[in-house]
Amino acid sequence: METPEPAAEQFETYRPLLLGLAYRLLGSMGDAEDIVQDAHLRWTGTDRTGTRVTGAFLVTVVSRLALERLRSARAAREAYPGPWLPEPVATEALGPLDTAERRNTVAYATVHLMERLSPPERAVFVLRAVFELSYGEIARVIDTTETSCRQMHLRGARRLAAGRDRFALAEDEHAKLLTRFLEAVQSGDLAALTDLLTDDVTAWNDGGGKVRAALRPIEGRDQVVLFLSGLAVRRPFGTPRRVDVNGRPAMALTVDGIDQLVTIDVRDGLIDGTYAVLNPDKLGHVRARLGPADAVGNER
Repeated sequence: METPEPAAEQFETYRPLLLGLAYRLLGSMGDAEDIVQDAHLRWTGTDRTGTRVTGAFLVTVVSRLALERLRSARAAREAYPGPWLPEPVATEALGPLDTAERRNTVAYATVHLMERLSPPERAVFVLRAVFELSYGEIARVIDTTETSCRQMHLRGARRLAAGRDRFALAEDEHAKLLTRFLEAVQSGDLAALTDLLTDDVTAWNDGGGKVRAALRPIEGRDQVVLFLSGLAVRRPFGTPRRVDVNGRPAMALTVDGIDQLVTIDVRDGLIDGTYAVLNPDKLGHVRARLGPADAVGNER
C-alpha cells in the first residue's frame, strides 16, 4: 500500500501556482508570500480525510485571503507618496507561465492596469483568464452570484482593454527597444528618444517617499522627453543590467547612486509607457537575481 504524501509535500506542489495567483491579485510578491504561507497553515490544520482539500480548495483560500488583503491595502495605496507601482518580480518566481493568458496577466503593465479594478473585479478577471474557471465556480470562490461575476468580468475587461490590446514584441526585440531607449536617455539624444515614443506615452516613477521621484505620472511625448532629457544632465548613469521581470526583459541600473528598475510597455512597436521603480522596498525580488553575468551585452 502506498504511503500518503505528507501534507507539506502536497502543498509545495501547488506553491508556485498559488504565488502567481496571489501576486496577480495584489501586485506585491511580499504580500503574496504572506498570503500563501497563511494558506499553508490552513492546509496543515484541515482534515484531509475527505476530498475537500484540493488545488481548488487552495485557490479558493488564497483568493479570499488576497481579496481581504487587497481591500485593506487600497486606502494605503491611495495615500501613497506619488504613483504606486507593482513590485517587479523575476519571471522565474511567478509560477507557471505555460499559456498566453498566464503570461499576459503577469505582464508588468497589466498588473499595473489591474489597479483600476475593484478587488472583486480583479479576482473575477484573474480567475477567469488564468485558471479558466466558470462563472459559477468563481461565484463560489468570492461568495457572490454567477450573474454578478459575468457583469464584473465584462466591466473589468473593458477597463483593461486599452492596456491589453497591444502588439507584443518578441523578447529579443523588446530588449533591443528598451536598450535603445536607455541609450537615448543617457546620451541626451532627443531626436532618437522622440522617435521611440508614442504621442500619448506616460512615464511612471515610484520612489515611495524613500527616494526622490516624480510625484505624478508624466503624460504626453513632449513632456516625457523633457523629463527624461533632464535626467542624464543632472545625474550620472551606471551600466544597465538586464533581468527578466514579469515575463519580459527589464533593466536594472543605478542613477546618481540610486538603484532602480526600468521596464516599458509597447504599442505598435513604440514605447507607450515607461515604469521606473526606485522604492528600495520593492526591489528585493529583482536585486537578488542580478550578478555580473547580467550586464548588458553579456551572455546570460
